[in-house]
Amino acid sequence: MEKIYLDNNATTKMDHRVLEAMLPYFEKTYGNASSVHVFGRDAHVALDEAREKAAVLLRAKDTREIIFTSGGTESDNFAIKGIAWALKDKGNHIITSKIEHQAVLNPCQFLEKQGFKVTYLNVDKYGIVDLEELKKSITDKTILVSIMYANNEIGTIEPIKEIVKIAKEKGVLFHTDAVQVAGKIPLDVENMGIDLLSLSAHKFYGPKGVGVLYLRNGVKITPLHHGGHHERNLRAGTENMPSIVGLGKACEIALDEMEDSAKKVGALRDRLQKGIEKNVEFVRLNSHPSQRLYNTLNMSFEYLEGESIILNLDLEGIGVSTGSACTSGSLEPSHVLTALGLAPEVAHGSVRFSLSKYNTEEEIDKVIEVLPPIIKRLRSMSPLYADRMKKQK
Repeated sequence: MEKIYLDNNATTKMDHRVLEAMLPYFEKTYGNASSVHVFGRDAHVALDEAREKAAVLLRAKDTREIIFTSGGTESDNFAIKGIAWALKDKGNHIITSKIEHQAVLNPCQFLEKQGFKVTYLNVDKYGIVDLEELKKSITDKTILVSIMYANNEIGTIEPIKEIVKIAKEKGVLFHTDAVQVAGKIPLDVENMGIDLLSLSAHKFYGPKGVGVLYLRNGVKITPLHHGGHHERNLRAGTENMPSIVGLGKACEIALDEMEDSAKKVGALRDRLQKGIEKNVEFVRLNSHPSQRLYNTLNMSFEYLEGESIILNLDLEGIGVSTGSACTSGSLEPSHVLTALGLAPEVAHGSVRFSLSKYNTEEEIDKVIEVLPPIIKRLRSMSPLYADRMKKQK
């Protein structure tokens, strides 16, 4: 059976060029980058090169602003907890949104138990943060605004420039979880005035278990890890050299191929959306119609459970999800979709298709062919759908 993978917001297939770049650092250039002998120096050269590639992707002015981590979750935790603890004498108020990833929401909830105050901003029906509420929420105790660059479930891209401007006018630091946009759209932390940014390599064809926290020079932060002097004394622990090299290569490839990937994958996403809308009734788009990631399509199939659709597609060899892989198995409706104002029963019927550069037109056409009969069959067993048909008659 042909397998079709459309869950790339959860993780991506590693680019073979990334794997090739990593392999020597498992058995040939295996030294500890902190060692002073030739083995360590060779590893340190590779570390510096990877840091440079990450800085170029983000357009950071200084490679020392790149801190390697274990991934997006650690970077988010480092940014939020680290700033909170470093600036607790200045203030105890943090602002975020209701649709953030759990890697942001859970650290914020953790800090609330330590006496910090957190404001969770509302979003509109497309998932756009309420800028007026943001302005009103900032107080003289606010030390950090953390808003994701683009949402992992629905793909909506936030007005980051406007958000940064509001924060800067009030002298408040700004962090963005850019895990879903890094490698997909151009980023310029220096020009945009971003203070902290999180990314993870496995979201753009790199290895799992490695990421970056961009930390603007001069921003005070308290480390989460304590031990050696690694990463400018900010993140103790021997560097994961194979993965860091892989991250660097993924950054390099993404920068070179970003425009072509956007055109190709965007066309496939639009083809999928049009095919579904043409062949399936009672379906709605859960996202901004245009201000969204080119690879992401989140749709609700009314009168159905998203899990049932996913399981039936899986039987056809097609991999999709209901939203964040990190909340898979939860019986609660998506916190992102409920924040958009969707009723729980509609939110439960959501499916996220997230595409990659490896997908093809043939794969998309196969999904368009297979999905409508699945929806029809499942709805034939749905009491809610039966009631709707009776009322329609």
